[in-house]
Amino acid sequence: MHTSADTQRQPTSEVSTVPSDINSPRAKLVYLFLSTHGETDISEMQSALDMKKISLYSILSTLCERDLIDQDNESYCLCPSR
Repeated sequence: MHTSADTQRQPTSEVSTVPSDINSPRAKLVYLFLSTHGETDISEMQSALDMKKISLYSILSTLCERDLIDQDNESYCLCPSR
């Protein structure tokens, strides 16, 4: 699911609960990063999480397929229902 360009997510100070169907520690880390930082791009995630882009692309793809996050061009954010 893709968000429109005018819909931007804002960072939150709330502690997010990781969905139980995310088993990978790295995927949990990416999900929590997005839940606390709002909409962001892969370069920011790479720098902040000290992960390789190839790993991030794989994780982000899986999270998108599971409708846990949205992608709009090069930006990622949690799905609105999360």
